[in-house]
Formats: sequence, C-alpha cells, structure tokens
Amino acid sequence: MTENVGVSDPRTYAIIGAAMEVHKQLGCGFLEPVYQEALAIELSKRGIPFSREVKLPVFYKEMRLNTPYRVDFICFDEVAVELKAIAHLGGTEEAQLINYLKASGREIGLLLNFGARSLTYRRFILSNTKKSV
Repeated sequence: MTENVGVSDPRTYAIIGAAMEVHKQLGCGFLEPVYQEALAIELSKRGIPFSREVKLPVFYKEMRLNTPYRVDFICFDEVAVELKAIAHLGGTEEAQLINYLKASGREIGLLLNFGARSLTYRRFILSNTKKSV
C-alpha cells in the first residue's frame, strides 16, 4: 500500500477541492452526516460523478456475510471516499478505508476529516493483487 497519490491525479484532486470548499463554508464541529450531505451537493455542483453510501460485500472464507460495509462515496466509479468528523485521524480510520478498498476491489481511496480546524486528508493506493477481505 502506498499512501500518496500524486496531486496530478485529477480525480482525487477534484474531490479534495470539493471537500475543501465544504470545510471552508461549514468549518469544523458538525456531525459527519452534515458534511456528507454538503459534500454530495458540492460534488454535484462540480460535475463529479458519485454514488453515496455504497454497500460493499464482505467475505469470510469465501462465504459472503450478511453484514456489508458501507462506504460514504464512490466517485468516478473508482475512488472510495470515507468521511470523518473527529479531532485526529488514526490507524483505525485508515484500516477502515483500506478494508473498503479490499472489499470493493478499488485501488484508490480518500480519507477526509472535517473535524479539525483545517480539512485533513489521506490518499491511499492499494495494489489489487488480492481482492478478498
């Protein structure tokens, strides 16, 4: 896993730009669903294609579990985007996004945190050599 997608990636750059606008308008202090709704509006305004609250199957020993993951957004049909509204991002939040990438078979993910004074984000690339969770 690599943690940096170059800024030259227009998809992640566009998503981060939309998130920065949401944070600029709302600041920190709201709950995650507020940022999720605002980001959906901003993505639409910018013409960024997305699906919201996408269910991802989880498998255990090749058996599909009844409990799916639910990622906040899939943008451009390729980028998994998870939102948080917490003081600091940590290993638990990063592991959650990595598991979303594994479950969805996608390679690129963004972890966006609206809970600090400035928007913080982490970009991830996961090699698709193993697609199962």
